[in-house]
Amino acid sequence: MHISKRHIFILLDTLLAIYLIFAITSFNKHDDGEQTCKEVKITITDNHDMGFLSASDIKTALQHDKLYPEGQVMSTVSPRAIEDDLKKNPFVSAAQCYKTQNATVYIEVTQRTPVVRVKSENGEDYYIDNRDSIMPTSGYTSNLPIATGNITKWFARNYVSPMCRYIAENELWSNQIEQVNILPDKTVELVPRVGDHVVNIGRLPEQMDNTRREQAIFQFLDNKLTRLEKFYRYGLSQAGWNKYSYINLEFDNQIICKRHKKDTASTLIDEPADEKPKTGTAEKKPAADKKPAEKKPTAEQKTSSEKKPSADKKPSEKKGPEKKPADKKPATDKKKN
Repeated sequence: MHISKRHIFILLDTLLAIYLIFAITSFNKHDDGEQTCKEVKITITDNHDMGFLSASDIKTALQHDKLYPEGQVMSTVSPRAIEDDLKKNPFVSAAQCYKTQNATVYIEVTQRTPVVRVKSENGEDYYIDNRDSIMPTSGYTSNLPIATGNITKWFARNYVSPMCRYIAENELWSNQIEQVNILPDKTVELVPRVGDHVVNIGRLPEQMDNTRREQAIFQFLDNKLTRLEKFYRYGLSQAGWNKYSYINLEFDNQIICKRHKKDTASTLIDEPADEKPKTGTAEKKPAADKKPAEKKPTAEQKTSSEKKPSADKKPSEKKGPEKKPADKKPATDKKKN
């Protein structure tokens, strides 16, 4: 019997297809049959820095919703259902779940990153994350700055959050600024960790568009905090970190400093372009406005016209005492010849 090459190829393809079907069916039967989940590995990113969540928190949450996979048949474990359930957690930014052939389920959770804790004067207490969203409070503690004062949730999301994101991204100010206070007129005060003073940077620029608002706030802070850094470097490093109680950066080209109660005088610092700030008292006028003091000439500086005539001058030039003319007798009193 003659078998052509064409029949051989058809036969091989048929055998290969049967093998693949058998292999897939066998694998699924092994995975979805009696095999149960032996281990669950939970990983939380940024756990050391953030600390909002722990592996035990994730386990407890899934057990509460009857989705924890350990001990369950692998065919009943739904990675998608686990992910959706974890994303409902207010501290979870993203979640990923997958299972392997060795009956192990992996769960990876990414936490939300807070940038500031808000404690407004109306009693509200919450976090704002790096996406300008509100997070509830928890037992979490950190070196995050605290925002206080006249703050609504709208103002916190649109102004306080981008301001604190700028601070968090700067190594110097993330370590130096511990509190942001918003006054009723929306003036911003910064309370540093080092130095017994408060810094007034004025009001944040207002913009309706979100992108333009963020850019304007970043540019505003870059200008104000660059000036503050120069003042720290050239001013407080010489005068002392605890000399002033209030530093006002609200106005351009000058810094107004208020001393502590023991010394109530204020200090005005002009900021010439590309020069170190100079210190002077606010009560004194700048040197350029002062008029030269009028000095009285000394005895040696008097002109010759003001000096008394010397003895070398002629007697005729001397002014002597005026003499009265001698009384003359009238002609009638002469003797008659």
